Amino acid sequence: MRIDETRFLRQMDICPPEKLQFPITVIGAGAVGSATVLALAKMGCGNIMVWDHDILEPHNVSNQICKPSMIGQPKVEALRELVAELTDVQISTRKQRYSGQRLEGVVIASVDNMTARQEIWHRAKLNPNVPVLIDPRMGAEFARLYSIRPCDPDQIDFYEANLYSANEAEHLPCSARSIIYCPVMLAGLVAVQVKGFAVGMAIAKEILLDVLGLILSCGGACCEAL
Repeated sequence: MRIDETRFLRQMDICPPEKLQFPITVIGAGAVGSATVLALAKMGCGNIMVWDHDILEPHNVSNQICKPSMIGQPKVEALRELVAELTDVQISTRKQRYSGQRLEGVVIASVDNMTARQEIWHRAKLNPNVPVLIDPRMGAEFARLYSIRPCDPDQIDFYEANLYSANEAEHLPCSARSIIYCPVMLAGLVAVQVKGFAVGMAIAKEILLDVLGLILSCGGACCEAL
């Protein structure tokens, strides 16, 4: 990606965009995924791949980054169009469900079920081409965010202890799953973790966000700087 430094003037001392040109794979272009991709592109990340097989439906408009006119389009195609319009960044897309294909770069598992997370973890675990796996999880107004080094035995144990089965996950009513300020806030935290990785900062292995109670806390130790 050609970097226009004048565009990124306000962030140059926080995270210069030339540090953000590593591969990023985002699996899932729903509420959290779409907001995350837009945030990363706005930051200057220029090598983003997004996977999703789904189609935009009317109920997606209120909690995802899209236009009402995009209803009926594949989510990845709508997101690619919108990101290009708003940032000039050209993301790569795969209009299909992720099903165990090779992974590389920072992987963001913005999926909506534990079975999909387990499949992504199966391909990321001990993969030297995946320096960090970021796993944002959101239910109504509460979120967890995991950032794991998949080749670190201690972090593998920590993450797998929190990779529970689909049967153990909380099942929320369809009308109580998401409201726009939650995925936007969680996407911001994902972007902070990506920035931390990019500039060699320590990043928290687990972040807990209680939006209703306005509480943000870190659980567990922090990842060492990479």
